[in-house]
Amino acid sequence: MNRRQFLQTISAATATGLLGAAKPSSYPNIVFIYADDLGYGDVGCYGATSVHTPNIDSIAVTGLRFTDAHATSATCTPSRYSVMTGQYAWRKKGTGILPGDAALIIDTNQLTLPSMLKRAGYATGIVGKWHLGLGNGAIDWNKEIKPGPMEVGFDYSFIIPATPDRVPCVFMENHRVVNLDPADPIHVSYKAPFPGEKTGKDHPQLLKMKPSHGHDMAIVDGVSRIGYMEGGKSALWVDEDIADTLSTKAVHFIEQNSHHPFFLYYPAHDIHVPRLPNKRFVGKTTMGARGDAIAELDWCVGRILQTLEKQGIAQNTLLILSSDNGPVVDDGYKDQAVEKLGTHRPAGIYRGGKYSNFDGGTRVPFLVKWPDHIKPRTTSDALVDQIDLLASLTSLTNQQLSHNDAPDSINILPALLGRSSTGRESLVEEAGSLSLVEGKWKAICGDQKPAYDPYTKTELGNSPAPQLYDRTADPGEQRNIADAHPEIARRMLAQLDQIQSAGRSRP
Repeated sequence: MNRRQFLQTISAATATGLLGAAKPSSYPNIVFIYADDLGYGDVGCYGATSVHTPNIDSIAVTGLRFTDAHATSATCTPSRYSVMTGQYAWRKKGTGILPGDAALIIDTNQLTLPSMLKRAGYATGIVGKWHLGLGNGAIDWNKEIKPGPMEVGFDYSFIIPATPDRVPCVFMENHRVVNLDPADPIHVSYKAPFPGEKTGKDHPQLLKMKPSHGHDMAIVDGVSRIGYMEGGKSALWVDEDIADTLSTKAVHFIEQNSHHPFFLYYPAHDIHVPRLPNKRFVGKTTMGARGDAIAELDWCVGRILQTLEKQGIAQNTLLILSSDNGPVVDDGYKDQAVEKLGTHRPAGIYRGGKYSNFDGGTRVPFLVKWPDHIKPRTTSDALVDQIDLLASLTSLTNQQLSHNDAPDSINILPALLGRSSTGRESLVEEAGSLSLVEGKWKAICGDQKPAYDPYTKTELGNSPAPQLYDRTADPGEQRNIADAHPEIARRMLAQLDQIQSAGRSRP
């Protein structure tokens, strides 16, 4: 038996020991709620006091709260790619923040989180923000659009194709745009406006929310976006109703599949810009649109929790909530998020935020609930990474990964269930540079990129010289001690080089 076979045998034995020799019909339902731009300090169970998040907090009360959990990237597309594939996004070109008309970046032949669970007998569905590309190139938005979510493992798909601030501003159900009138076809461009199209740059008087930087192209629902678009008027969303629409579709998916094991991936659009929560939530916090959007997100989480209870399946549902990256306050619109921030610290005690190499960019809320299997009111400081969901849930469902599957996903199921205080030994984070986290140490590669984003006011954490931080003594990463510990910095950066060149990090 070689080392890989030995590790796979141990993995299967671990799952059997934790859960018993489960049959497919007895596997838990799995719900993964993936918030957008939600910071470590943005919810009550992680210290927020300026906004109340009772539903999110209830997951911590009834389950497990992680304090050292990470997205793989400080931006959205690469984090989502890594979750779906178990592969660090930086290994593949073209996995940066995608335009709204990008081709699908997931290889339809590779194992994904949904295709693995589908193989185990799960009904699989995605409801929410996709942002991993669609089609093979030029997209005709008026016909069937594929490949997409359904070609990488989802049985059902109801998505925002890219982000709320990018065109096209429409929902897609399975392979088609919802409510599209064939007599009013959609055209999308990321190069130039269409003849006669009004833009936010030229017609600011038409806007109900004005941009602070960028976001001055096509006007949809009184908001100027990134990219240009014409047509499709009957299919355009209303920003204030997006959360209602998505959460309703998520509820329906749960209701329709409650009689057999299902996997629901619910990548909510809140609290990404433009922040235009429903009027029911306007003024719910003192923090303006950003705080109100957090309250709206919490309400959506509550709908999911209530539906699981109503269907009588909450006890046998593994529910995970996290965020795709750290927080950003001004991300392109004048919504008073900066002016009304007050004493709230979106990233908690951590430095930086979205786009940053510092921990504020990737250290995110991570909550897990599974009644009767995870002890309530527990906290873990195990090092965990969202990329490990694929390998861990493979183990949960008594499956094995082939050598080429999920090359960077590690089975940390005992940690995810609170049965072990140990998670990963190390992980790689991606922002402007690559970083390696190992135990109490974090090393950041030297990089000539800017150290500060003047638009978002974010410390990006780039520096020409390598950086080393003691995460225990200096969790805010204020003191670069690479010169004081050159041997540690050299060893960690050499290890990072080895991980890059090896093409995989899973044994």
